[in-house]
Order: sequence, then C-alpha cells, then structure tokens
Amino acid sequence: MKILLDHCLPRRLKRLFPEHEISSAGEVGWENLRNGRLLAAAGTKFDVFLTIDKNLRYQQNPAKLPISVVVIMAPTNRFEDLAPFAPEIKRTLERLTPGALVEVFLPPLQDLHRA
Repeated sequence: MKILLDHCLPRRLKRLFPEHEISSAGEVGWENLRNGRLLAAAGTKFDVFLTIDKNLRYQQNPAKLPISVVVIMAPTNRFEDLAPFAPEIKRTLERLTPGALVEVFLPPLQDLHRA
C-alpha cells in the first residue's frame, strides 16, 4: 500500500510500517500544498493519506475525497505520542475501503484486576 504522510508527521514514523511504501509530503515535492490541493495530488499517486489533522473531516467533504484518509487521534505529533497508535493503524489499513476517512484511537486499556 502506498501511504503519504502529512507535513506535520515525523518521517521516522515510516519505520513502524515497513510493509508499506511510505513517503512524506516533503519527499515528493508537495511541501507547499495544503488541504484539498494536497489531497487531490495524493489521490493520483497514493492509496492512503496519514495525518493528525482532527479538523480534516470538517474542512473536506469525506464523501468526495480522492484518497482514503487515516486520522491519528494522538495528543501531539511527537513520535513518542504517535508510536503507540501503530498497531491500531495497521489494523485500520488492513480493512480500509477506498475513499474512507477513519479516525484511529488507542484501544481502551484492559482492566488488569478483572477475574
């Protein structure tokens, strides 16, 4: 799967997904493209756009997106805050349908005191 990382995501996030072909917006020369223009360009070369822009759902019409979008619901764009989301992002990518917009949350912690 070909994945484009949004401008605001650290490039080292790529190493958490070695099974996919991942590029950053800067690496493909799209550092000046934003919002709809970036999504339109990404839709011609990538399968998925990975971002932490929680407002994207409200800025773009999800039904008309030219690419699937995965929004990481992390508190910041620091690698340390994003890395715990990797397993859930992988599960999301496995079942992602074309043109979908999916928000990825951390699964709830299991209650270790339950019998």
